[in-house]
Amino acid sequence: MLATTSELGFVASKLLPLVYGACFVGLLWQAFRIMARGYSAVPRPGDQTSTSSGDRTGRLTIHPELLDEDGQITQDDLLTVRFGDDNE
Repeated sequence: MLATTSELGFVASKLLPLVYGACFVGLLWQAFRIMARGYSAVPRPGDQTSTSSGDRTGRLTIHPELLDEDGQITQDDLLTVRFGDDNE
């Protein structure tokens, strides 16, 4: 026997708040997880730093723009720009 329209409306009226509530709780939980990842990514004063003081590769890193055609560091004068209140 098929359900009537009034019976379907009754079931939907009882089921819709549960589905809405479950979606709301799931989205709220997801938002807190994402925010927690963001807060843990920012170092705070007093936190233990796990990074070493050296270069991450263990080698000296040179920008390719500083190399000439032979792969040696260029001896040309370089244009530098300083931002801020440098007193040098």
